[in-house]
Amino acid sequence: HFFCTMMLADMGADVLKVETPPDKDGGKEGQESAPMGEWAERQQAYQGFNRNKRSIAINLKSPVGKQIFYKLASNADVVMEGFRPGVVKRLGVDYETLAKLNPRIICCSVSGYGQDGPYRLLPGHDINYISIGGALGLIGDRDGKPAIPLNLVADYAGGTLHAVIGILLALMARQRTGRGQYVDIAMTDAVVSLLSMEIAHYTLAGNVPQRGEGFLN
Repeated sequence: HFFCTMMLADMGADVLKVETPPDKDGGKEGQESAPMGEWAERQQAYQGFNRNKRSIAINLKSPVGKQIFYKLASNADVVMEGFRPGVVKRLGVDYETLAKLNPRIICCSVSGYGQDGPYRLLPGHDINYISIGGALGLIGDRDGKPAIPLNLVADYAGGTLHAVIGILLALMARQRTGRGQYVDIAMTDAVVSLLSMEIAHYTLAGNVPQRGEGFLN
């Protein structure tokens, strides 16, 4: 979701990033503490994805924080999140809740396995999604081991681009209907969609894709 919102911000969207308030030592919850000066310098170097975005720190677990978020969402076009399925429901900031405040709202979730199904609550990383999706086994030399790519396949090309497309389509649909909708992006599904050519070859001629034997090599 960092890369997706960065792309939208680069295209001119007014993006407001909701962050966890810093703890008493100046760090973020779940991260090692660092002095504010040093932490700030690290953040400037690391958080290039935050370019063109504004930010606000809100504690969504507090009643006051929720009301602040509701006020922001009542005038927003899109809310995007990358929590594990079920978290936004527990926080009270899910699509069903926000749509009552703002029927035009579009909510987009990006997760590894989607919001339903047997894998929905499993932890995972890019390598898990490209493995289950079938891409990892096809990357590398014919006689070698699968080559692990950078997190470009499931995260960027998969989740990010499908999320951007889904959000823009939802905005177009809202122009006709006046109502928003929920966009559910599963990175594993997106990996499978990126293998459309291999799937087409299999369904056409029964050729099972093999590593190092694609038409590009």
